[in-house]
Amino acid sequence: MSETENHQPLFLTTKEVADLLRVKERKVYDLAAANEIPHRRITGKLLFPAEAIRSWIGGTEDAATADRPNVLAGSHDPLLDWAIKASNCGLATLCNGSRDGLDQFSSGNAALAGIHMPEDDGWNISTVSNAGVTGCVLLNWAVRKRGLLVSGDAADDIRSVADLKGRRVALRQPGAGTALLFARLLRDAGLSEADLELSKDQAHTESDAAAAVAAGDVDATLGIEAMARQFKLTFLPLADESFDLLIDRKSYFTDPVQTLFGFAQKPDLEEKAKSLGGYDLQDLGTVRWLSA
Repeated sequence: MSETENHQPLFLTTKEVADLLRVKERKVYDLAAANEIPHRRITGKLLFPAEAIRSWIGGTEDAATADRPNVLAGSHDPLLDWAIKASNCGLATLCNGSRDGLDQFSSGNAALAGIHMPEDDGWNISTVSNAGVTGCVLLNWAVRKRGLLVSGDAADDIRSVADLKGRRVALRQPGAGTALLFARLLRDAGLSEADLELSKDQAHTESDAAAAVAAGDVDATLGIEAMARQFKLTFLPLADESFDLLIDRKSYFTDPVQTLFGFAQKPDLEEKAKSLGGYDLQDLGTVRWLSA
């Protein structure tokens, strides 16, 4: 008899897990934060796969060796999103920023994670190396041009990050690679978030951020050239960033991932990248880092 027929939930709440373990809820949150217990974070809420929890309690489940769900977590990329749909590869997406993607991957809740984490001497490699993940590989998806997306009304007045002082700006969620880069750019310009008029709601995807500028809700945001073109916004380039895919080695050979990368070798992807703008696919598929 299936779990549904037994009326057993597929996911447990924090309280239910705490009751099961006979600990306080705070301890469950601490275990999840340390990636020591199977969990997923969906729309900001912690949920715990019931089967995985039972296996974890019995000592038979390990995030590094278990079969991962066909999920791509992490940062949102318009070209990748299009390729997943156009290839019919069957991957589901859970886009809540690079840091969340790395957390989901570390917990075994995703087969892939899209990340673009700024570092002192590049992108992503030190971040994933220090995360302690094993059995995985970091592959380049694309190099993207990132900069300020500025509304038509503000285009004459905003020509640099320093010009954002006193302006309405849309921010990305904490842990997003864009948020980390923007914080660094503000510091370099001698500014902080206190110098800006921040949007009420955080943008969780590249398209959300650009749409806020296009709608007139804010004057500017940090985004990619592809979204500036789509929403007909002024684009001020600031960086060439590496958007990479952290992939579980076992999951790499599954049909969904193989279908996606097979599709990526077709001319359709190059044509789509050109139409979007701001993409360099020269190193697509190149190994950037390999775990133990």
